[in-house]
Amino acid sequence: MANDTMKTIARHKKAYHEYFVIESFEAGIELFGTEVKSLRAGKVNLKDAWCSIDDGELWIKGMHISPYEQGNIFNRDPLRVRRLLMHKKEILRLMGLVKQNGYALIPLSLYFKGSRVKVQIGLCKGKKLYDKRSDMAQKAAQRDIQRAVKQRVTGQT
Repeated sequence: MANDTMKTIARHKKAYHEYFVIESFEAGIELFGTEVKSLRAGKVNLKDAWCSIDDGELWIKGMHISPYEQGNIFNRDPLRVRRLLMHKKEILRLMGLVKQNGYALIPLSLYFKGSRVKVQIGLCKGKKLYDKRSDMAQKAAQRDIQRAVKQRVTGQT
């Protein structure tokens, strides 16, 4: 594809707080026309979304795409289950990891790659409460350092 411009539609920011992202994958998604138009308007929510593997196929569940205003009878159910498109070998590998090691498949972001909609899926392991607390403490320390550097730079000039 000559036009590989990537435009992010939505990110699942809380996923990075709730899970350790072990590995990430790119998958296509099966959508209808009015759903793509809603995505172009940015009307999507990944907050409660998750992925599962049923009968050797990868599905995304809980992703909310708002109905397109001019879509009338062509609009689909906003919370319908949508098929994700990946190679069979990748799906079978993910299925083995999810069943054996207790990982979860979480959609991390949704974006346009050229004219196609892609989903970044994370192979994730849930964080314990103490992991979340230590992450928050590290982020707060980084913010303090950046703030101090910014104040020192602006104070010198």
